[in-house]
Amino acid sequence: MKKKMLLLNTTVLLGLGGVLSTPTYASTIQDMESQKSQIQNQRQDVQSNIKAASDELTRLQAEQDQMKAQLERLTIAEEENNKKAQKTEADIKETSKQVEQLEKEIKLLQEKLEKRNDILKDRARSLQESGGNVEYLQVLLGSSSFGDFVDRALAVSTIVDADRGILKETKNMQDELKTKQADVKSKLASLEDMKAELDEMTVQLAAQKKQKDALAKELKDKEAKNKELKASLQAKDSSLANEQSTLEQNIKDQKAAEEAARKAAEQAAKEAAKKAAEQAQKAAAAPAEKADSSSAKAEAPKASSNDVAPTSAPAPKASNVVTVGNRWIGNSAYVFGGGRSQSDISHGLFDCSSFVHWAYSQVGVNLGPLGSVSTETLKHAGTQVSSSQMQPGDLVFFDTYKKDGHVGIYVGGGKFIGAQSSTGVAIANMSSGYWKQKFNGRVVRI
Repeated sequence: MKKKMLLLNTTVLLGLGGVLSTPTYASTIQDMESQKSQIQNQRQDVQSNIKAASDELTRLQAEQDQMKAQLERLTIAEEENNKKAQKTEADIKETSKQVEQLEKEIKLLQEKLEKRNDILKDRARSLQESGGNVEYLQVLLGSSSFGDFVDRALAVSTIVDADRGILKETKNMQDELKTKQADVKSKLASLEDMKAELDEMTVQLAAQKKQKDALAKELKDKEAKNKELKASLQAKDSSLANEQSTLEQNIKDQKAAEEAARKAAEQAAKEAAKKAAEQAQKAAAAPAEKADSSSAKAEAPKASSNDVAPTSAPAPKASNVVTVGNRWIGNSAYVFGGGRSQSDISHGLFDCSSFVHWAYSQVGVNLGPLGSVSTETLKHAGTQVSSSQMQPGDLVFFDTYKKDGHVGIYVGGGKFIGAQSSTGVAIANMSSGYWKQKFNGRVVRI
């Protein structure tokens, strides 16, 4: 009896040990925590780059503002210069007309003076013939030119009043025309110099403006590229934030599942202990003869010829791995870190590596612990072969957000099936377009 009780208690303890040993989820949580840490580090880098891009944008915009102000100044200067050049051109034309007019007036005056010179010469000859003033004759005949004659004649006090008046009028007209002509020619020369300077300034302003326009365009292009970079970084940060949020939720769910499993194990242990105690109590109260009769009954009856041993279902073929996932096409969703619990699988929530793991498990191939499966573990799960030898069932890898960031199962015809972030489980073309660009040539045969 004591031996039976010892055996029964040992059985109970072994049963409790089995119930209390809950499944180990640490690798799953550890993997997700590691992914979360990686994402946080990536976000720090991305956010640092976003700040750098923002600072660069601020600098470029400030430089653009300065350049814009400079271009505005150059434009105003160019406009004012053009106005001055046009006015100077008009002044030059007007002054040229004045010079032409003065030239005509001087020519007429010279003709007039020549006539008066002839008159005075005639009068001088007439005076000489009539025995006139010798001093006057000497002045007239001793002059080297008409101008010299006028100057000499005015100094002679004995000249007749009529001749004196003519000479004064002539000299005044001559002096006035010479002064006007000198002033106009000086003005014309000044205007022509100004026009030449304005023309040179116009050329220089045009060259500066062209240079500034080119620089402004370069700055604008840089700003556009920087804005595009910043937007791309912000989109990346948003994507990483979503991945981080998903991982945090998955970690929370996994911990909740662990807690539920622990409580269930405790409850099962309590029930098993209670049941064991009841069985021990019944065994202790049974009469000794019952123990004897039980030994008589220990001889097992012979099996009937009609009894049939149970048979197991035939093992699925590994080649079916390319089609087992078709049930999820249009009936699944991509969740980063998803597909690592029965609840996720039941709802069709996978990421690329968990889908591959699930698909191979359906054909009897174990690709390692589900909780820690990733593209990194899958690329070492079989033998690498050349992409030229690729065949249905091989794993194919793509460089997306990182090296070997995506994995799928080759189905033939240049296509693969996998859990895509944009579509969930779907068949995609890897012989053209996006996936052709992302395919890195890594092929693993399981």
